[in-house]
Amino acid sequence: MITDLLADTRIARVIESALMEDTGTGDVTTNGILSDEAPGVAEVVCKGEGVIAGLEVAGAVFSLCDAKSQMEYCIRDGAMARPGEVVAKVAGTVKGLLHGERTARNFLQRMSGIATATRSYVDAVSGTGAQITDTRKTAPGLRILDKMAVRLGGGVNHRFGLDDMVLIKDNHIVAAGSITKAVALCRAYLRAKNIERAIEVETKDLEEVEEALRCEGISRIMLDNFPLGAMRVAVVGIDGRLEVEASGGITLADVRAVAETGVDFISIGALTHSVKALDISLELSHHV
Repeated sequence: MITDLLADTRIARVIESALMEDTGTGDVTTNGILSDEAPGVAEVVCKGEGVIAGLEVAGAVFSLCDAKSQMEYCIRDGAMARPGEVVAKVAGTVKGLLHGERTARNFLQRMSGIATATRSYVDAVSGTGAQITDTRKTAPGLRILDKMAVRLGGGVNHRFGLDDMVLIKDNHIVAAGSITKAVALCRAYLRAKNIERAIEVETKDLEEVEEALRCEGISRIMLDNFPLGAMRVAVVGIDGRLEVEASGGITLADVRAVAETGVDFISIGALTHSVKALDISLELSHHV
């Protein structure tokens, strides 16, 4: 529901900021051509093939532009659309439709591109038990929508920000002096602050995996840029004691092989940092 979506202040702020950015002091073209109350209907048309994501976000955009607008969803978010398929219809004032068009399409195209890419990876590892997850490599300010799109594409979300999980990466290890010291320091901090958080440790080789396994309180080990052979050895050594995540430059061409090593999660930064937008148009079909 649009009202539920806008009740999330993070999403409402993103949409309002995007509309302010696009509108400036006013749409001088539309304002010059149309009266305030001229009604119209538009169709949202998918020009390519892909997973649609962000229809409710687009509906929220139009709702903010014209409180009387109504959006009819022809398919649901997360469904596959074909070229030329009408995925939604929106009715309201023509000024409201044109005011919100670009912002709504920008969200729809980006989110659908992310969802489509995610679905490709999810399909590629089907049956292996591995889950495709995202990273924090998102467009600044759009993380909540980027991660929503990953879920709609069938993936799962990694941590949203720096506050909801301990992830000890290479620079943390250098700063602390070792994996063992970094884990101990983080656990002491969590105890002192009475905070409960999962702890994940990034490792770069089998020696670091062994060190991480000797530490208490870890729930997941990340195998960063591991060759497939070393990844298999690491998974066997971990032996189900902890969750295992593979990361580092994994592509659609090799993700199946990575999944078949037995890892639990495969994180793909390209889902959000290198997204190819899905082509979507808005076509005014009726104007009275």
